[in-house]
Amino acid sequence: MKSLVSPKPGTTDRARDEERTATDPAAARRTPAAAGPLASFTRFVLLGGGVGVASSGAVPVLAALMPWTAANALITVASTLLSTELHARFTFGAGHAGWRQHWQSAGSATAAYVVTSTAVLVLHLVQPSAGVLYEQVVYLTAAGLAGIGRFLVLRLFVFAGSRTRTTVRAVSSAPTREAGAKVSVLFPVPAL
Repeated sequence: MKSLVSPKPGTTDRARDEERTATDPAAARRTPAAAGPLASFTRFVLLGGGVGVASSGAVPVLAALMPWTAANALITVASTLLSTELHARFTFGAGHAGWRQHWQSAGSATAAYVVTSTAVLVLHLVQPSAGVLYEQVVYLTAAGLAGIGRFLVLRLFVFAGSRTRTTVRAVSSAPTREAGAKVSVLFPVPAL
């Protein structure tokens, strides 16, 4: 945890530079903030949909080498790692995803895997001679429905902590130069 009081006289310049960086509008543009529900859902659809479409193209390629469920499992693991990182950074503005977020996201991805695999297996039970086009339609439809559930899980549980820890720095209008210790006050602001 960072100390709020700088005990060394030479550290006041560093604290002032950190404060300047924290209040710089250009720095704020480089660090995405937590978006509202509609904006984050749009980002989720674009990023997750892009990874999902790429995954749906990779599954049939791997399925030529191994059983379809094994190919789907491998692609699900790879796409979950990629999409969790993308969603952490760009969809929910949480920065780098840690191991906790990856494991929690893996739980929702496992549910999505079960949904997509079940949908394709049911397709093959109903129509054993279904081609790749039908598989893709069923797979993408099931993935889309599972994606809505994943969005809710990620937004409400996995990355919810990053939105509630948003802070606002109290900044005076005119900087003062004092020889003593400098104190920065942080006020937590709940996310909506």
